[in-house]
Amino acid sequence: MYGDCQVMSSSTVRGNPMSSDNSSQYNSTIQNPNFNFMANISPFNMFSPILPQKEEKAKEDLLESGSGSEHIEGASGNEQEAEQQPPAKTKRYHRHTARQIQEMESLFKECPHPDDKQRLKLSQDLGLKPRQVKFWFQNRRTQMKAQQDRQENVVLRAENESLKTENYRLQATLRNIVCPNCGGPAVLGEMGYDEQQLRIENARLKEEFERVCCMVSQYNGRTMQAMGPNSDMMQQQPHSLELDMGVGVYPRKLDEHHMSNCPSDMMPLPFMPETSHFAGNTLILEEEKSLAMELAMSSMNELLKMWQTDEPLWVQEADTGKYVLNLEEYARMFSWSANLKQNSHQLRTEATRDTAVVIMNSITLVDAFLDANKWMELFPSIVSRAKTLQVVHSEVPGHATGSIHLMYAELQVLSPLVPTREAHFLRYCQHNAEEGTWAIVDFPIDGFHNDYSSSFPFYKRRPSGCIIQDMPNGYSTVTWVEHAEVEDGPINAVFSSLVSSGMAFGAQRWLAVLQRQCERLASLMARNIPDLGVIPSPEARKSVMNLSQRMIRTFCLNISTCYGQSWTALSESAEDTVRITTRRVTDPGQPNGLILSAVSTTWMPFQHKQVFDFLRDERSRAQLDVLSNGNSLNEVAHIANGSNPGNCISLLRINVASNSSQNVELVLQESCTDDSGSLVVYATVDVDAIQMVMNGEDPSCIPVLPMGFVVVPITNSSNDSTKESGCLLTVCLQVLASTMPNAKLNLSSVTAINHHLCNVVQQITALLNNTNAAAAFTTDADAHTPAVAD
Repeated sequence: MYGDCQVMSSSTVRGNPMSSDNSSQYNSTIQNPNFNFMANISPFNMFSPILPQKEEKAKEDLLESGSGSEHIEGASGNEQEAEQQPPAKTKRYHRHTARQIQEMESLFKECPHPDDKQRLKLSQDLGLKPRQVKFWFQNRRTQMKAQQDRQENVVLRAENESLKTENYRLQATLRNIVCPNCGGPAVLGEMGYDEQQLRIENARLKEEFERVCCMVSQYNGRTMQAMGPNSDMMQQQPHSLELDMGVGVYPRKLDEHHMSNCPSDMMPLPFMPETSHFAGNTLILEEEKSLAMELAMSSMNELLKMWQTDEPLWVQEADTGKYVLNLEEYARMFSWSANLKQNSHQLRTEATRDTAVVIMNSITLVDAFLDANKWMELFPSIVSRAKTLQVVHSEVPGHATGSIHLMYAELQVLSPLVPTREAHFLRYCQHNAEEGTWAIVDFPIDGFHNDYSSSFPFYKRRPSGCIIQDMPNGYSTVTWVEHAEVEDGPINAVFSSLVSSGMAFGAQRWLAVLQRQCERLASLMARNIPDLGVIPSPEARKSVMNLSQRMIRTFCLNISTCYGQSWTALSESAEDTVRITTRRVTDPGQPNGLILSAVSTTWMPFQHKQVFDFLRDERSRAQLDVLSNGNSLNEVAHIANGSNPGNCISLLRINVASNSSQNVELVLQESCTDDSGSLVVYATVDVDAIQMVMNGEDPSCIPVLPMGFVVVPITNSSNDSTKESGCLLTVCLQVLASTMPNAKLNLSSVTAINHHLCNVVQQITALLNNTNAAAAFTTDADAHTPAVAD
């Protein structure tokens, strides 16, 4: 169904992927003297190789031999001697016996560094050569050091997570501190320690007072005024995390004055802490659980009715074929409409329904929906963060049916021009054994719990969810119902139609991403692929796919407004869609330092598929001088991720005459597409990292800084036409502005990446226009060619 993994190079690799011929071809491909580095793609990429220059010789020996220090017990000294013999002789491989390994292990425990006499005596006793014993002890010491490093990394990561949580809490508090003179964020370096502590305490008390005011207003029906004469100004001014730290989310034009006053403590993009700043510490009390179960049953009945009922509840549009919720019929059938928010005329209702078949059984799907981490991995482009705050009810421990989970989630569109949607909700799961269906419903918690403040813009998820029906051969039919009340926030005009139509967060997008991700997971678990090319084993293939999945996940987080990430506009024009931001990264998985990100969205008069095929093709991408400097790209390895040829992972290299084996970097690229949109994401990875991945090791420590493209189709439904009217192209560039996390950003870096981003968009538009013109010319010439008589 998914096709074999293919490898394209100057000559197609065939045969057993584990053969020595393929291994030598892989080594020659990587060590090609005409090899280029990803550093040539972007002039701002300061990402240095993982290993220092003094290890280059070891890198060459590693690639030539095809083995490393990880071959502890499988490769003996005879193998290394065989490598030094002339090619004409046949290599003889020898495995140590169990007794030999046991004796050497016993001596290793007593003396990890035996001298020449000890090695000679041991070799005579075991019938080995002294060099074989020497090599075994060297490999064994390397293995022990690697194990110790892994253990130390686990401890250090745990300490790092604890420090990140505390740091994130403190920074969230500092964001509330306001300068008494100008009303802007205060620079703490200019205040004394006592004043800093007083301001922090004042911010905490103010937040507590506002929470109490909110609770009182809900009881007496009157709104209490916030503290202080400047409260209105403070409420209207959003928390600012952008470059100049003194203006709103989209500030005025960025100039030298703002850059000179820019504080250095900009907020990094954090990962989900264990104790977050949002109101997630208030749990469902024991006496409230019965009410939660009643709401769960009522919400489940509503979801089932919305699944089973067509007209008059759902009306199918003649022009688009999509189902639209009849609000009057909905208000008549259900009682939820009685609890609408005040000033409901300011709210907009989004309701969509769709059905699709996915290649995953119901048990696996239910398990993914009830596990917050698996849910995020299943929808990396939609769910930016999620957390299970409490298991409110579980009928049978270890079983999903009847369970109620209190959850938090933040949903995103892959653009900083659309604000994210945050919500606390309860998720209830029910299994109908007679019909062979599972139903999962999410319903709002504010019906009986008032400790969770509403997000801004306002977003309330009405009973929504999916019904899963098992099919033969591991497939499932999934019907998705998405229903919410929203208050449109500051959405740029270029995305207004996509959001207002419900396509940005609707059922069609959820199901399209689910279908694609299920196919990807099926490809990840497949082990019967006959030809892996230069990828030596199924374990290596799985490691490559995991690295690429993390690259996609990082890209989706870095391109939106999730985690409170704020973006800065470079001009006051409403038509300007360029936004920039910075992040200070000290965590593993990304290059450490100050990262500068720039994103731009442009409407293009081309079909969605045409733009996607152009961007994912390495031959077309080579025409973008601003990305490749005019150098050609060559696909070294190819992994199929599904039935669509566009869903694949590629390992690319750049062909440059000045390329040498002293500094080799590759490009890891993943492209994915579905009816809701497409992604083309890529990042530079050096040869040492790829060698580690090819050995099947965990790629979580490999730093990647992804860049890429997002293509979203735009449908024009006017005049009874559903023809695609173009697409939105979002380009994201990320560069390591400095290897020092505490460095300050200068205006020249901002100007350079803005100029680079604009050039990318202009070149893509020009090349697509030229392609269409050439195609039109060919078609016109064929039409005017006279027919030749027989």
